[in-house]
Amino acid sequence: MGRNILKSSLQNASFSIVFQILCRCVTFAINAYIVRSVGRDVLGVMNVRLLLLESTLLFLSREATSRAALSATSLQRSSCTWPQLINQMWLTVPICAFLCLPFLYIWLNLLSAVDPQLQDQYAFGCYAIAVSCVIEMCAEAPVFLGQVFCFVRLKVVLDTLHIFVRSVVFITIVSNNKSIAIYAFGTAQLSSALTIILGNYIFFYIYTKRLNDFRQKNEEEKKSLLEKMGSQFDHMEDFPLKSLTDLLPKIQPSGMKSLNADLQILILSFVKQGILKQILTEGEKYVMSVSPVLSFSEQATYDVVNNMGSLAARFIFRPIEDSSYFYFTQTIARNLKLKEQEPEKVSEASKVLANVCKVVLSIGLMGFVFGQSYSGTILLLYGGRDFVAGGLPELLLRWHSLAIILLAVNGISEGYMFATNTSKEIDGYNYYMAIFSVTFLLLSYQLTNLLGPVGFILANCANMIFRIGYSISFIHRQYRPVGDNPLRKIPPGPLFLSTLIACGVICKISEAKILPASMLYHLVIGAFCTVVSLGVWSYENRDLILLGFSKFRTKVKSQ
Repeated sequence: MGRNILKSSLQNASFSIVFQILCRCVTFAINAYIVRSVGRDVLGVMNVRLLLLESTLLFLSREATSRAALSATSLQRSSCTWPQLINQMWLTVPICAFLCLPFLYIWLNLLSAVDPQLQDQYAFGCYAIAVSCVIEMCAEAPVFLGQVFCFVRLKVVLDTLHIFVRSVVFITIVSNNKSIAIYAFGTAQLSSALTIILGNYIFFYIYTKRLNDFRQKNEEEKKSLLEKMGSQFDHMEDFPLKSLTDLLPKIQPSGMKSLNADLQILILSFVKQGILKQILTEGEKYVMSVSPVLSFSEQATYDVVNNMGSLAARFIFRPIEDSSYFYFTQTIARNLKLKEQEPEKVSEASKVLANVCKVVLSIGLMGFVFGQSYSGTILLLYGGRDFVAGGLPELLLRWHSLAIILLAVNGISEGYMFATNTSKEIDGYNYYMAIFSVTFLLLSYQLTNLLGPVGFILANCANMIFRIGYSISFIHRQYRPVGDNPLRKIPPGPLFLSTLIACGVICKISEAKILPASMLYHLVIGAFCTVVSLGVWSYENRDLILLGFSKFRTKVKSQ
């Protein structure tokens, strides 16, 4: 491919961060509205129980297929053909439909009961989530194609439209009748799923039509058109679609297999790993749903604080993790040792891994330091005095700021490991994941009974420490034969760490002395300390900053 994988990965991360900020701002505004006007019980049903159903169905249906298929497209290392990949992506539809049956039964009959007054709405919400997931899987083939061919702006536009439609539909219905919030939630999910599928297919219908017209022109006309339109069709010689029907599943001619056997093996490895990873990711919600350790009101409180504490993970860490995974799958071959691969690509991947880990770790440290002094203030502004009464939300958010550091390191290091593991190594890691999953669930149940919702956070921290240790060990072993160790370059500099400690002390003094008199002055002090910390980090990492500006200027000049 002529595409610049590193540039596209960075661009995708940048656009995704912007989208995540928009998405989370809208979601937080809606949640604040529900907390203040509808009630925490309803919020707990929607954000914990129903979104857990959606997360479970989507993750188990497509995660393994998507990760394996991305590896199959990298640098022509695979014998997979595009029709085989398209067929594989369409298999997610029947898989999702099949999974809906047992999970709907579990959600409607086996999990802890909801308020009888909400039972009918809850049942509608479950069915709406299941149907919306199946609809969304019908767009998996064009979504995958757009990711491989770096249609970054398409993803951002459709994701933004998706959250806009869902929010407008929900707010419109709830504003007219607050008593049917869960009905509104289910209707909004269905509407947004239709937006995803229509948006993707309409785009590729228009794009393939224009691309076919472009291909029929002579070289002079192509050159002139590229100068006018930019690089819309540049480096698309290998684009597999000639018409929209190429996105539909097909039975291959005799002698050709409709599915690729090697890809199937890799997918099965990711399936086993995916189930365990889903337990580790959403384990506390499963414990909440199966065992009545917390009421729906307490679940809503934990969910709000958890989402707020995970702002950095959702805004920054997750987009960077997804883009980094894509970059590493396209740069490092799974089935070759590093010393057998191109030294330039290995060196570049090592530098990218070290720099990305350093950036997210620094962000995590800042979140921890400032979270100790501003948790209560943020929650007061968000949910009001009634929400923070008793001190539980503030305590949860302070503990959650510790998990931010571990989230930062775990996402990138584990993402690199998954992107470069062989099928055999993935299977071997699955045994450790099983141990981590069982340990996490046991710790969650025991610590929650002892410490309340704080137990979930501590169990999560322990789980991430186990996973970080394994992935760091893998990276060290992998790079040892080439005489490199990107892990040495990850820790932030001493000047930045000293500045963070000083800023943390100043902010704690401000919380004790200034906050009771003026919240505004307390926030100004925090903003000033944040700017100072960022300035010191930029000074210590000025070479990295200058490299980023250099890449940006080169891109602008080329355009």
